[in-house]
Amino acid sequence: MSDAVDRGITVTEIAAMGQPIDVCPETTAAFVGRALRGPLNTPVLITNFGEFRRRFGDVWGRSSLGPAAKQFFEHGGNRLYVIRVANNARGAMLCLPASGSALILRAVEPGSTEYIRAAIDYDHIEIDDDELFNLTLQRVNPSSKTIIDQEFFRKLSWDTESSAFVADELLRSEIARVEHPYPTHRPERTTMMGRSYEPAYVGHAQGGTDGSELSNYDLVGSRRRQSGLFALEQVDSFDVLYMPPPGKGCDVGPTAILAAEVYCRGRSAMLIVDPLSEWSTPTDAIKGVRDLGYASPNMLGYFPRVRERGGDDDVSRPVGGALAGLLCKQDRTFGSWRSLDQQELGFHRRLRPTLDIGDKEQQLLNRAGLNVLLAANVGKSRLSGSVTMGRGSEAYNKYSKLPVRRLCLQIVNSIAKATRWAVFETEDATLAERLRVQVLTYLHSLDDLGAFADDNFVVQCDAGVSNRPDSQEHGITILLIFHPLGCDEPISLTMHQTAAGIRVGSTAFGLTIRQTSR
Repeated sequence: MSDAVDRGITVTEIAAMGQPIDVCPETTAAFVGRALRGPLNTPVLITNFGEFRRRFGDVWGRSSLGPAAKQFFEHGGNRLYVIRVANNARGAMLCLPASGSALILRAVEPGSTEYIRAAIDYDHIEIDDDELFNLTLQRVNPSSKTIIDQEFFRKLSWDTESSAFVADELLRSEIARVEHPYPTHRPERTTMMGRSYEPAYVGHAQGGTDGSELSNYDLVGSRRRQSGLFALEQVDSFDVLYMPPPGKGCDVGPTAILAAEVYCRGRSAMLIVDPLSEWSTPTDAIKGVRDLGYASPNMLGYFPRVRERGGDDDVSRPVGGALAGLLCKQDRTFGSWRSLDQQELGFHRRLRPTLDIGDKEQQLLNRAGLNVLLAANVGKSRLSGSVTMGRGSEAYNKYSKLPVRRLCLQIVNSIAKATRWAVFETEDATLAERLRVQVLTYLHSLDDLGAFADDNFVVQCDAGVSNRPDSQEHGITILLIFHPLGCDEPISLTMHQTAAGIRVGSTAFGLTIRQTSR
């Protein structure tokens, strides 16, 4: 995927035919939440916290998105998609005089700290032309007054019948849009104290607003409109999703969590789930998880929350952002198939668990699918357990271990991206063999890094050779059997690669490595 997402147009880069599959891809996280400014429902890729502040504003007391992004980069994250959502926020309004009427502009990005300005001039336009004009738009940092973005539109028209009508031309703008009523005359030139040779800028007639506190429905959004978490439809892939609490003193509700889990399952990603602020004991946490019905191998939970040393208050805080950063650091340093419980994967020293958890309580929490944040007498706190919430189900039992689940997701995502080229090729036995060799080589490379318990792999590919009547629906089928490190038995997966994307499921038959090797 290209790092740039252009207002609903997603550019997907397909790996070259038969190229080696990357065994150490950089893990990418995605956060959904509220910010002071920035584009709405548009994934923006950032690689450091300075970029977050420039694009979305500083840490804001009415949102936990900023602190989560800061935690992410402090704990080893490198790639983060930020999706800003809002509840009834409005952009600032500008009014440019137009001989008794006005050209009304509304900022594309809502928010109280989004400052834009505009200027009108007639440069390189005939003197007797009373239709055309030039428009300059600027986005300005409200504190430093420096220009962040600038756009120029030349020879626009106020006439609604013109091919250069200003409202149509500004549909390309990332700064402002034209609102009704439209001007009935050409906008007047903006000047500095009446000096026509010295342009001035018109500022806000009405400031923007930040809107109300987010609801669960704002976080979830709409698949049809690609809003909320469904804005991730605009990116090719991501590995970890986190929704920070939408406001101070409140939690993400089960409606949003369960919708996000379904979405992550379909995108082969992990969802990080914070403990509720009301869970004050291990018993509360265990009962809470059971009552909420959280039971998915694509969910990663933990307990307890933390307090920040030297903080201004004694409020417990979530560390989902830090955990997402540690997952990225783990994958880069040790591999997704290793335990999170490593000395090098500790939390920042200023973050201390709100509770000291004993061995017996730790075992009970792990059985409930919750990892335990353990305080360290010397050094950093760490996460113990390396479990998912896929407990209590025979189908999910083999994925109850976090390293096993994350390795499987890494394998699926890596193969899906690297073999997409095959859906545009002629399906025959030659194509099937090329895919089989490409995937088998990848598995052996992972084995060299220590990802598997043994190197007895099975890779079978059906690229139209079987002449199934539903081959168009199933696309190119790849059957995998491998034995992840730390797993009690081999895992079998079936991948259906189609032009519309990848579908993955467990094999519908009980093949073993020994049976397929005969």
